[in-house]
Amino acid sequence: DEGAVGRGSKPKAGLVGYTTSHLNIPGDPQPWELPTGKPDRIASALDIMLEGPIGAAGFNNEYGRPALGGYFRTFEFPHARQPEWSWGYHKPIMIAGGVGVIRSGHIDAAEIPEGTKLIVLGGPAMLIGLGGGAASSMGSGESDSQLDFASVQRDNAEMQRRCQEVIDRCCALGDDNPMRLIHDVGAGGLSNALPELAADAARGARFELRDVPNADEGMSPMEIWCNEAQERYVMAVAPEDLSRFEQICARERCPYAVVGEARSDKRIEVTDRLAKKSPIDLPLAALFGKPPKMRRSFVRRVRPATPTTLDGENAPSLEDALARVLRFPAVGSKKFLITIGDRSITGLVARDQMVGPYQVPVADVAVTLADYDGLSGEAMAMGERSPAAVVDPAAAARMAVAEALQNLVAAPIDGLSRVVLSANWMAAAGFEDEDQALYDAVATIGLDLCPALGIAIPVGKDSLSMSTRWRDGDADRVVVSPVSLNISAFAPVTDARRTLTPVLKAGDTVLVLIELPGARNRLGASALAQCFGQLGDDVPDIDDPQAFKALLEFVLSGSAAGRFTAYHDRSDGGLIVTLLEMAFATRAGLDIEEASLPALFSEEPGVVVEIASSELPALLRDAQDAGLAARRVATPRPDGRIILGSHESSRAELERLWSETSHRMQRIRDDAGCAGQELAGIGDHRSRMVPKLGFDPADDVAAPYIASGARPRVAILREQGVNGQIEMAAAFHRAGFDAVDVHTSDLFSGQVSLENFAALAACGGFSYGDVLGAGGGWAKSILFHPQARDTFQAFFERDTLTLGVCNGCQMLSRLKALIPGAETWPRFERNRSEQFEGRSVMVRINPNTSPWLDGMAGSTVPIAVAHGEGRAEFRDPAPPAVLQYVDGLGEVTETYPLNPNGSRNALAGTTSVDGRALIMMPHPERVFRTVQNSWHPEDWDEDGPWLRLFRNARVALA
Repeated sequence: DEGAVGRGSKPKAGLVGYTTSHLNIPGDPQPWELPTGKPDRIASALDIMLEGPIGAAGFNNEYGRPALGGYFRTFEFPHARQPEWSWGYHKPIMIAGGVGVIRSGHIDAAEIPEGTKLIVLGGPAMLIGLGGGAASSMGSGESDSQLDFASVQRDNAEMQRRCQEVIDRCCALGDDNPMRLIHDVGAGGLSNALPELAADAARGARFELRDVPNADEGMSPMEIWCNEAQERYVMAVAPEDLSRFEQICARERCPYAVVGEARSDKRIEVTDRLAKKSPIDLPLAALFGKPPKMRRSFVRRVRPATPTTLDGENAPSLEDALARVLRFPAVGSKKFLITIGDRSITGLVARDQMVGPYQVPVADVAVTLADYDGLSGEAMAMGERSPAAVVDPAAAARMAVAEALQNLVAAPIDGLSRVVLSANWMAAAGFEDEDQALYDAVATIGLDLCPALGIAIPVGKDSLSMSTRWRDGDADRVVVSPVSLNISAFAPVTDARRTLTPVLKAGDTVLVLIELPGARNRLGASALAQCFGQLGDDVPDIDDPQAFKALLEFVLSGSAAGRFTAYHDRSDGGLIVTLLEMAFATRAGLDIEEASLPALFSEEPGVVVEIASSELPALLRDAQDAGLAARRVATPRPDGRIILGSHESSRAELERLWSETSHRMQRIRDDAGCAGQELAGIGDHRSRMVPKLGFDPADDVAAPYIASGARPRVAILREQGVNGQIEMAAAFHRAGFDAVDVHTSDLFSGQVSLENFAALAACGGFSYGDVLGAGGGWAKSILFHPQARDTFQAFFERDTLTLGVCNGCQMLSRLKALIPGAETWPRFERNRSEQFEGRSVMVRINPNTSPWLDGMAGSTVPIAVAHGEGRAEFRDPAPPAVLQYVDGLGEVTETYPLNPNGSRNALAGTTSVDGRALIMMPHPERVFRTVQNSWHPEDWDEDGPWLRLFRNARVALA
C-alpha cells in the first residue's frame, strides 16, 4: 500500500500477511485447535494476532501508504516422526511489500566525485537493533536471550514520512536532484549501509563516528556503527548541492548529518575524535570480496503422510463441515485485519479488499492508478499454501503461484508476459527433511512452472530459521514451520475500471466453474481436512502447467471481451466458499448444483465466473476447445436462500458463521458493542450504500471560470506527519486552482505568507504523530507562534475559503477562536470503536449556506473515512450539521460502522456561520473521481460527486 507518480521511488501498496499457530479465543473452543503444550512464556497466537496487526497498521496509516492485500493463516499439526515436535508458526510470519514508480532519470546513480558528501538522513542512532540481522537468522530459542532482546526495533512512522518527503522533494527537482546515490539502512545499521554506499559509488570513504546523529551519548563506537535504528537513509550529495539539500531538510523538519566524504583510494576509514583513534581502516575489498557460496546437501527421504478419512461412513455432515470451515481463520472474513488500515490514502486506489454496496472483504486483487487523470495503473495479488508443504513442498509452491495468478487475472492485464512475481521464502533450513523440501519447492517454480508460464521472478527474500525450541521439563519441544512461500504478483493494467469482482450481477445469469481437465478433487491440507484434525497424503497441484496457462489466458480473454459479470477464484475452503463469498458480496441466494464433499471442499486450481444464461452453451464449448473443463455450478436466487441438495440455509445465517471469527477477534480487541452492531448489520438492509444525488456530477459548474485562464491560488497546508497533500492538490487542480504546497514551517520562517492565497486546505495525516491529540500539536504550534497566529487570523477574516479534512479538520477545530463564526465547532475524540477506522460510508448533505456545498443539499453520497479520532463532541448550541452519517434509507445513524466513529448527532462535517470555512472528517479529495470509489453505481461517469465540492469553491472565488 502511492503518492505522485514520477516523483521518485515510492511504495505503492502494502501487502500484509499474518501466519500464526492455532488461535485460542477465550470462551470459544474451536474445532481446529490442537494441543501444543507450549509454556506460558511464549506469546500465544491470539496475542500475536491482536497486537501484531495493530503495529503494522499503525505504521501503514501514519506513513501514508494504502494496505490493499494480504492473507491470514493459522496452522499447527503434530509431527509424524517425533511426538515432541509440531508443525506450526511459533515463529510467526508477517510480510509487507509493494510496488513503486520511478522516473527513468532516477534509476541510475550519478557520478560520485572525490569529496562528495556522505549523509545520514533521518532518525538518530539508538541502543536498539543490535544483532537484529543475526537474531533473525536463528531459530527462536537457539540464540542468547540478550541477543533477542537487543534485536527489538522501535518504529517511528512520522520520521519515515519526513524522510520520504525529503526524498520526494529532491526527486521532484528532476535533473537538479541533489541526491546522487541513495541506500536504505537495514540489517547491520550504518556498518552495512555506508560501506555499501561507498562500494556502489566505486569509491572509498572516510567517516567520523561522532558526526552520526545520536540519541544516546553513552553508546560505544561499535554500538553507534552497528545499531539498526530504523527510518534512516544514507546518500551521496555533491558539495555544490549541499546547501539546497539542507534547505529541503529544514523545511521538512527532517534531521540529517554529513558523516563523511568520498575518496579515491577505495578504502574505508572510520574515525572517532572522542577516542582519538580510527576503529576501522581497511580496504573495501576486505568487506566486499567474494565469500564462498553456502552449500547444503541432503539425503532424499519420503515424507510420511496419512490419507484423509473424510469420505464414506467417516464423512462429516454438510452442516458440520460448513460450520467449521466457514469459521476457520484462513477461510472466514478478514475484516478485523482490513478496516484498521488506511486503504484510500493517496487517492490512487481503484480496487481495495472491500467490494459491493455492502462492503464485503472478498476482492481477489488490488488495483492502483498511475495518476489522477488516466485509468492505467498496477495490479497486485498474493498467494500461499503453506500447510500443503508438510505433505508435498513442491505442490505447495506451485499452488502458491497458482493462487496469486488466479487472483491477479481478475484485473484487466494485457497478458501473462507482463506479470512479474516476488517470492518470499520461509523455511527451517537444516532441520530434518526441510533442506530437501526447500530445494524441491524452489526448483519446481524456478526451473519448471514459471518458465512454462512465461513469468519471471526477479526479486524475493528469505528467512531460513523458521523453528522454535525450548525445554518443557525434561522434554525438548520443537515447533517447525513448513516451507512457506508467499508469492506477490504484479502487472500493469490499462483500464482499472474493468477489474472483475465477486459481486454478482444476478438476474438471468449462471455461475460456471472453469478448471483443469481431469480434476481429482484432492482434499489433502484443505481447510476441511484441517478442521477435522487431518492433513492427508494427496494435495491439490498444478499437474499440467500448460493447461493452467490456458485457464489464465481464457479468463483474461473472456474478461477483455466483457463476457464475465463477476469472478472469484477457488481457494481456501473450496468451491462452496467461493460461491458463498459471491453470495455474501451481493446478498443474493444461490441454487448450488454440486453435492459431494470432495467437489465442494477441494481446493484445486479453478475459477468461478458469472455469465448471462444465454452465453452458457458458447462458454462451455469455448472452454472445451481451450482444453479446459467447465460446468454450471450455481444459479443466483433473489430470496437470499442458499439451496444445496436437501440442505437449505439463509445467506445471512451462513455469512454470520463466516464473519464470526473476525467478529470475536474484533470484540476482544476493540469495543464489544461496536463489534456486535457490525455483526448484526449482516442481516440488516440498512447497511447497504444507496447513493441519491440531487445534481449531475458531470455538470462542470467551474468550466467557464477555468476557460478564462485564471487559476486562484490555494494553499495546500501540511505539517510534519501529514500525508494527504498530493490527492488534495490533485482535486483542487482539476477544479481549476493553482495548488501550492505550503508547509507550516514556511509560514513560521516567513518565506510564505497566506496573504497571497484565496483559499486554504488543511490536509489529513498524523501531524506530530498525534501524540498531543488529534490535530492538537499542529494547532498548538500555530497558536503559540505569534507571527503564525496573526497570519492565520488575518486570513480567516478576509473573504477567503477554508477546508479542513481529517487531521486538518481536527487542527482547524482547535483554531476556532481565530475563525469568525466557528464558536460552536466540536472537538474530535477517540473513535467509539477504540480503533482506527478505514471505511467507505454514506453521508447526507443537509441544507446549508456554504459555498463549498452549493447545489449538493439533499444528496446522500458515499465517501472514504480514515481516522482514529473522529468522534465529534460538543456542547450546546450544537454546530451546524451540514454533513451527517446516514444508513441505506438515508436516515441519520449512530449505528456502527455506518457511523464509523460514534459522533453525536452523526456529525461528519460542519461550517462557520457564513459557510466559508468547512471542516469534515471524511475525505472528499480521495474520491473526486468515480474510479477512486471502493464501490459506485454503474451509471456514474468519470467525475465523482465530490468533485462538485471543489468546483463550487472555484465558482465562489470567481
